[in-house]
This record gives sequence, structure tokens and C-alpha cells, in this order.
Amino acid sequence: MAQGKVEKENFIKFLGTAGARFVMLRQLRASAGIWVSFKGTNVLIDPGPGSLVRCLASKPKLDPSKLDAVILTHRHLDHANDANVILEAMTEGGFKERGALFAPADVFEAEPIVLRHLREIIHIELLKPHTQYSIGSLKFSTGMRHIHSSETYGFKFEIGKKTISLISDTRYFDGINEFYKADTVIINVVFYEPHPEVDHLSLMDAKKIINDLKPKETILTHFGMTMLKAKPHLLEERLRRELNTDVICAYDGMTLEL
Repeated sequence: MAQGKVEKENFIKFLGTAGARFVMLRQLRASAGIWVSFKGTNVLIDPGPGSLVRCLASKPKLDPSKLDAVILTHRHLDHANDANVILEAMTEGGFKERGALFAPADVFEAEPIVLRHLREIIHIELLKPHTQYSIGSLKFSTGMRHIHSSETYGFKFEIGKKTISLISDTRYFDGINEFYKADTVIINVVFYEPHPEVDHLSLMDAKKIINDLKPKETILTHFGMTMLKAKPHLLEERLRRELNTDVICAYDGMTLEL
């Protein structure tokens, strides 16, 4: 795990680790998404509020004009608010037809969140359950549709010989673990205590997933207020002892070298 500047071309950078609306609205954690770079292919997942600013403020700077694709797990503001400005940057002000957007169908329906002029100059791929996709050097697949208030998917990436899965927003449900087994599992954990009435994972849910999947490494991110109050850096040590495995609570700017 690299905690300083990015030395290699192959990395995952957590530009933001905010989850849910209040952490996002107060910017207690950044809400800028996750940048993946592998063998010259660059992808930004879930560019929420502040994503463009965080890219350009990153050390070293991440240039959105070098992006090959944007991936939206779903349409909510904390995941997609900066989609238009990032797509505008990817297409160099809308003057170049380049790049791709991978997103669920409802991103483009009743209240489309991507502007028309951008939809006309980028390649669009609709995310569907249990489907494989590729972007340059990156390959990824979707699993089942999540249980969330909008159409939502997580992913499993094949990055060289390594598999990395991302469990996006969802409530816990039987079968969620069937797809996400990987070397590294990234889990969006909004709540410290369970809230069965809300379609988000809690720390207890994450512990069930880790115990079932037994990944080499687990990264928790997308924290809500109760997770921040529980101090993720302290939870990290406790979880490592309890689960006897490598658990990392992500922080803004954290880089995982591949």
C-alpha cells in the first residue's frame, strides 16, 4: 500500500471516501470517486461532487482528459454529480468524440443525468446483470442487481492476475457473496450499526461478507456519519484482530498499487 505519491502506472486511487448525503454535503470526506489505472487504461468510478477538483489537486495530478471511461454504479448524487464535468474533460470540452460511459439504464431515463451533447459524442454501454465488459486493458463484469433505491451494480475487475471486486450501495441480501469473491474486495459501508429499513450496508454486514469471502485483502470505504464517529482508523485494527485478515479503512487520497 502506497501512502505517498503514485510511483507506478498501475494503481487504484480513492479520490473520495464519503458515503451518504450528510458526509457528502458537509464534505467531511471527499466524494470524488475511485480512479483505476492499468497498463495505460484510465477509468473513473462514481465521480461525485468535487471529483474534477480532486483529480486536478491529486499529487501527482490526475488528468481527466486522459480518461478512457467513466463508470457509474448508479445515479445518486454522491456517485454521479460530477459525471458531466468529468465527461466534458474526457472529451476535451466536448470537441473530441472519445471515451465511454458505463451506467445503468435509469441514468438516461426520465431525468437523465448526462447532458445530451455528451451522450452524442461518447460511447455508451448500459450495465446489465451478469454481463462482461472491457475498456482497453481492463476487463470487468457485473453481478446481480443490488437492492437499492435506483438501479445499482457492483463489479469484479480482472487486473492482470489479480481480481478486485467492488460492492457498491445495497442492503445485505442472501446471495450477495456469490459473485464478489476476489483477491481484494472493496465494500461500501455507510452504517456502523444495522439500519434494516435503509438500503445500505452496515459494519456487521461487511463482517459477514468478509467471513464468507475470505479475501486476501478487504478495503472499506464510502463511510456515513456513524462510521466516521466510530473512527475508521481504530476500527481497522479491531477488525484485523476479530477477523484475522487484512482489513483497511480507506482514506481520501489513499493509493493501492497493483
